[in-house]
Amino acid sequence: MFYSRYKKLGEEFAVPTDPNIFKQSELLLLNEQLNEGTGLKWQTAEILEYLSGQASLPDSESVSLAYSGHQFGHFNPLLGDGRAHLIGAFTGKDGVAYDIQLKGSGATSFSRGGDGLCVLGPAVREFIMSQAMHSLGVPTTHCLAVLSTGQTVYRQGHVPGAVVARIARSHVRVGSFQLLALRQDSEGMSELLELCINDSFEDITEQGEERVFAFLNRVCQAQCALMLKWLQVGFIHGVMNTDNTLVNGETIDYGPCAMMEGFSFARVFSSIDSQGRYAFGQQPNIASWNCARLAESLLLLCENEEDAIDRFSKSLADFSEAFNQGYRQLWQNKLGLLDWHDEDQSLINELLELMTKHQLDYTNTFAGLTAHTMNTLQEQYPLADELDAWLSKWSARTEQYSTDTMINIMKTVNPALIPRNELVEEIIGDYYRDGKSEQLEDWLIALKSPYEYRSFPHKWLTPQSSTTQYQTFCGT
Repeated sequence: MFYSRYKKLGEEFAVPTDPNIFKQSELLLLNEQLNEGTGLKWQTAEILEYLSGQASLPDSESVSLAYSGHQFGHFNPLLGDGRAHLIGAFTGKDGVAYDIQLKGSGATSFSRGGDGLCVLGPAVREFIMSQAMHSLGVPTTHCLAVLSTGQTVYRQGHVPGAVVARIARSHVRVGSFQLLALRQDSEGMSELLELCINDSFEDITEQGEERVFAFLNRVCQAQCALMLKWLQVGFIHGVMNTDNTLVNGETIDYGPCAMMEGFSFARVFSSIDSQGRYAFGQQPNIASWNCARLAESLLLLCENEEDAIDRFSKSLADFSEAFNQGYRQLWQNKLGLLDWHDEDQSLINELLELMTKHQLDYTNTFAGLTAHTMNTLQEQYPLADELDAWLSKWSARTEQYSTDTMINIMKTVNPALIPRNELVEEIIGDYYRDGKSEQLEDWLIALKSPYEYRSFPHKWLTPQSSTTQYQTFCGT
């Protein structure tokens, strides 16, 4: 049932290493739907045995993957899994191959002096955020479970340790290709290319160098689609380095991430992003930049470099064109505009300027417009007085449309509920204090249907009290 997925790429790429053994571990959180849906169907005893390092998966070998990466624009030739162990892969009952990775499971050869451990808070964050993002329709890796380790970890004081068990369709990053390009390992890169195509882009039928060009095209398309989803729901990743960018277009590494509440394209939450490189509105540009770094790496597989650069440049230009089209459609859908008029851009710009000036909540504003169109739940999603004049213009623009058609469109792109930052922090605090959270279960159930407009507890909808002071950290 289990196997070693990356072993054929060699031990310099997939370095054999065993996770720590945590004999005092306890299961704190389990994504039961994921456990059942993938076909694992592990019982608690199996979860504790395999995810605490006390037993190895049958027919599999634990490895840590090597990769390079541009970190905030600066190239690091060798990063790798410094606190993660990929303990095996399996084919789910849907026929899809999945990796099982442990985070916080101990030091590896890539730890650079670190302890390779994870604290409880970031583990809880990944469990909540990955489930919420999946329900919001955003391609993502998944957190299967969170285990306490029974040990304390020293960060800024002693805090409880944890292990995150991640299920992902792939752990191949842009930085994976960068590493092989740096080593001039064309054979290894060809193997990696085929693995990615077979696992994520199996409809690519081209051969030879055309296969390479087709692969970059598909990666660009996947990254473009992911960025539009992030913008749709107000997600800010916080650390879009090339080593945190999966080529299959799924979100990975919920470290310093957060949801944008008070609207601004310049919104940053990550404590280490002092220059705003990965701000909310910069994310599409960075995704394109990361795709360009992948293209540079793929030159290793091309005989005619000049021709390949032209072809790769076309793919990157197509990224920009596709994003621009999707971006316009995104705002069109969020406002329920069933067709496009040239003056609609001014209508959109005016709304976003008002939202920025008055720090209006991103989710609640568009949920308010949806509720206004539905003529229900308007007390739950009140529209700010500052929008009154703009609202008259929007109402005049949309009066020709079928209300039901507008509602159907708006409800698919404007979530009624998101994982609020302060509530995530509150639940993390519950786990630090009590090892559990009484309020998490009901909230997670609601977050599984984020586009369902109904009555919710007020605190689930309340923006954080201070957008400017809130910070997130790379704590796993």
